[in-house]
Order: sequence, then structure tokens, then C-alpha cells
Amino acid sequence: MSARTTLSLPIIDLSSPDRVSTANSIRQACIEFGFFYLVNHGVEKKLLLKVFDESKKFFSLSLEEKMKLARKENRGYSPLYSEKLDPTSASKGDLKEAHNIGPLGDATSDNLNQWPSKEALPSWRPTMESFYWKVVEAGKHLVSLIALSLNLDEDFFEKIGALNKPAAFLRLLHYPGGLEPDEEVHGASAHSDYGMITLLVTDGVQGLQICKEKFKQPRVWEDVTHLEGAFIVNIGDMMERWTNCLYRSTMHRVMPTGKERYSVALFLDPALDCVVECLQSCCSESCPPRFPPIRSGDYLNERFRLTYGS
Repeated sequence: MSARTTLSLPIIDLSSPDRVSTANSIRQACIEFGFFYLVNHGVEKKLLLKVFDESKKFFSLSLEEKMKLARKENRGYSPLYSEKLDPTSASKGDLKEAHNIGPLGDATSDNLNQWPSKEALPSWRPTMESFYWKVVEAGKHLVSLIALSLNLDEDFFEKIGALNKPAAFLRLLHYPGGLEPDEEVHGASAHSDYGMITLLVTDGVQGLQICKEKFKQPRVWEDVTHLEGAFIVNIGDMMERWTNCLYRSTMHRVMPTGKERYSVALFLDPALDCVVECLQSCCSESCPPRFPPIRSGDYLNERFRLTYGS
């Protein structure tokens, strides 16, 4: 089913001094949409432009060069059709290529990352590292507001160990142009994100669609409009588990529009050993937990296995 309408999502101002009002707005956005725009996030426009410029340079390398950095341990390059975010889809895979970086700041993890050579792309690594830390900082600030929105202490997620070594991955994405909208071909097939929150920035080319009622059939898809300079934030499955489905991890997809499209996502997921279980503020005798407790790493591994078929 094609998209019916164009959505304007709620706008959350990360720099607002009124944290209580901002937390209330986040709560409403997470209950109604599971998606919102984030403005005044502290990532400068100049850096955003540089990230897209470096991303285009990387994806314009030959396939042979990119495959030298082929995905291992969820880091590195994934070619066209190598992923299928909707494992039930009959397609051969999603029409996109990607490169994953992360988590940074830990020697063991850092060494698993695969960087293009300095000769080919001299500014690539410093640009991506700088962007990564800026977005992680914005994400942690946002998570403290999400905690407030759930009637928790703002450092709640730090206290339970979710953010001491978050499983934060930066993902560069390129969707090739030339294909017109087609219900059989997806840039990214229908899925919800696996983790805590996702912060996404795009080059302005349309294609992202969300389905607010993921269990209703047929699904109704709505286009998400571009808001210049804003991140599009969405709630992941682990946040849905923590909140007992109060906050929804919304189904979304990327459809071809005929135009080439670039985007960059930061998946801010809990530390791998963090146990995700229903928050006391989100369950009661009349509303018991819907999901059993699970380690973040175990949940992510199972989802990756389904996505990559391995």
C-alpha cells in the first residue's frame, strides 16, 4: 500500500531550558508517533555538510575498494542487497549500501573498525569520529530527557549501566537513484529499529515512510517530510520493552523515489551487558510486563542474525 499522507512530526528543542515541558513533549511524541524531529542538537551545519561530502566520496569508490572493508563484527561495508530488514519480504534484499562505525572510545572495539585508507580519503576518519562524538553527546542528553518523561531520575539510564559503554554505531547509507517507486523494491524494507534510540539525518531527498499502527493490516504508510538541520529521532524496540509498549518502536521503511539519497544514522543502544526489563513506572498488576528481561547484547545478536541471514 502506498503512502497516503505527508507527516509533520513533533519538534523537540534540545536546548530548551524548560526540561519538564520538553520531557512532556517527548512523552507525547513517543506515545503518538515513536518519531520526532530534534533541533538545536549541537551538531554544527558545517560538520553535517562535511559528513555528507565524505560519505559521497566513500560510496563513489569502486566496489572492489569498498569490499576491502567488507562487514565483519557489524563494522565495515555492506553492499547492495546484502541486508533484508524485513526477513518476511520476498525480495532479494534491500536496495542500499552502508558502512558501519562503532562503538568508539574503547581500545578493543576501536580496533574492529574498518577505515578507508588515508591516501584515498584523508579527512574521512577524523570527520566521522568528530561527528560520532557530537551525536552521542546529543543522544545522551536526549536520553536524560526521556528518563524524565517516564517519571524517572534524569540519570536513570546511566545508573542502570545502559550508557557507561553504549553500543553506539554510526551508519552511513547510500540509496542509488534511477528506480521509480515500486512496492516490490525497498531501499530499506519495513522494520523497527532494534535498540534504544536512533538519530537520523538525511540529505533532504524524500523516501522515509512510517506506519503508526504496525499491527494493523493493510499497513498505512505516511511520508516523513524533511526539516532542514533537524535530526529525525525514533524509539527502538528496547525502549519499547523498557516502557511496556507505552513508547512505541514504530515501523518504518525507505522507498525509492527515482533520486539518489544519502543519510547517516546513529544507533544509541544500551551497553551489551545491560539487562532490559520493564520499568516499574510502566507496569502494574493490571498491566503486567509484556516482555521477559533480556540482555541488550543477546537481543541485538538475534536481530542481526535475522537481518543478515547469518
